[in-house]
Amino acid sequence: MSLLNEVKSLLRRYRIIPKKRLGQNFLVNENILQEMVYYASLNSKDTVLEVGAGLGFLTERLAEKAGRVIAVEIDDKLVRALRRRLMPYDNVTVIHGDIMKVKIPQFNKVVSTPPYFISSPLHFWLLNKRFEEAILSFQEEFARRLTATPGSRDYGRLTVATYYRAEAEILRAVPKEAFWPRPKVDSSIVRLKPRNPPFSVADEKLFFEVVNVIFTQKNKKLRNALIPFFSRFRIPSKDSVKIAEALPFYERRPRDLSPEEIGLVVDGIFKELHSMRLIR
Repeated sequence: MSLLNEVKSLLRRYRIIPKKRLGQNFLVNENILQEMVYYASLNSKDTVLEVGAGLGFLTERLAEKAGRVIAVEIDDKLVRALRRRLMPYDNVTVIHGDIMKVKIPQFNKVVSTPPYFISSPLHFWLLNKRFEEAILSFQEEFARRLTATPGSRDYGRLTVATYYRAEAEILRAVPKEAFWPRPKVDSSIVRLKPRNPPFSVADEKLFFEVVNVIFTQKNKKLRNALIPFFSRFRIPSKDSVKIAEALPFYERRPRDLSPEEIGLVVDGIFKELHSMRLIR
């Protein structure tokens, strides 16, 4: 039986109708499932996290290679089907709940086809965790934003935050026909490898705050994009302009600045705010 027919059969058996609001699109391409497992280079020492385990097709293949699999699924009916399907595997733990809210045991690798709607929160959640690598299927546009270069259309806050925390690489394209029900867009398989930041900043919290602000106005000159940020400190507009024009790259646009250059800008902001005793 093909994976597509198996999915349809299981959904009928458990009376499950795929929910659009939960992004329930099941990967039904055997080759891509096997490739995801291959990319992760699993062995018996690995504990793998899978987010959005669905009907357990990827989970089974992970369980055959890894020492332990933690399969997280939020949908009640899918959890029931998942637990029954995975009964033969004593190295699989099924967790029912929202990945952002439930307690997750320690893991060292991630292999998942998460719903599109949690791509961003899941990505930032992972960037704050300790693990070796993640193999994830993301919406094609989201994957491009992870790996974009300065000056490109997809370059932005997500790119800079990712670059600071991890190496991101697009491994392969996945056509929408590989899923059922078929989504409206294609996907990409992405590898994430956490790393130490490739450059240092005086204040990480300030760095991410500034990145968030300037990329809401990434087509303006940096000087103008920073004015809303300085207003948080009740700095008069005239003084804000003075501070901004004392910073490096103030006439360039955020979309054209490399992460390292943004780091230099933030260090300049930190120096100014610290001298004014507005931050410590």
